[in-house]
Amino acid sequence: MTDILIVEDNLELSRLLCDFLRAEDYTVSVAPDGSRALQLYEKYGARLVLLDINLPGMDGFAVCKRIRERDNTPIIILTARVDREDKLNGILLGADDYIEKPYDIDILLAKIKGIFKRRLARDVISDGDLVLNLAEQSVSKSGENIPVTAKEFELLRILLENKGQTLTKELLFDRVWGSDSESEPQTLTVHIKWLRQKIEDDPSAPKRILTVWGKGYRWGG
Repeated sequence: MTDILIVEDNLELSRLLCDFLRAEDYTVSVAPDGSRALQLYEKYGARLVLLDINLPGMDGFAVCKRIRERDNTPIIILTARVDREDKLNGILLGADDYIEKPYDIDILLAKIKGIFKRRLARDVISDGDLVLNLAEQSVSKSGENIPVTAKEFELLRILLENKGQTLTKELLFDRVWGSDSESEPQTLTVHIKWLRQKIEDDPSAPKRILTVWGKGYRWGG
């Protein structure tokens, strides 16, 4: 999953911001318009979205609304629009912060670090006796630690965060490994098998990670 998705139509500004963020060891994706942003978000996800408002085609408010309808990914609006109504609209649509351009890059980086720190500190995902600690990247069942790889953890997290929804094999593979990965799609099936062996009471009759034949997988819980 991408750490930060930048949605900015100013190519020079997006490149500069991308360079600063990568220097801080974040993985970054860049979209020049709203439609491309939603495509990248759907395919790879993001832990944080930096969003301009004045975009060609679909504006930033529409992008914010679409993302917020799906999940609670932090969104920081970066824009030259300073009207009170615009600020209120952004916050009401679910943006976590609204920063006016031009902005101080050090202040922006501090805000980003603060969001990640707060989010990791409080984010624990659970389902019954199964607990995922996002800060520690750990999994436990009935209080006992379950060793998992980074890919297994990410796969488990995505399934749990979308409990009850059928996620296609293509979406899961792209989110965890990336479309440019040299791994084979069969890798997903193998990791699902390994996870079932670790978290299911009876891996041969799974109750949590369910197969939706011809489509993908769903977290049953």
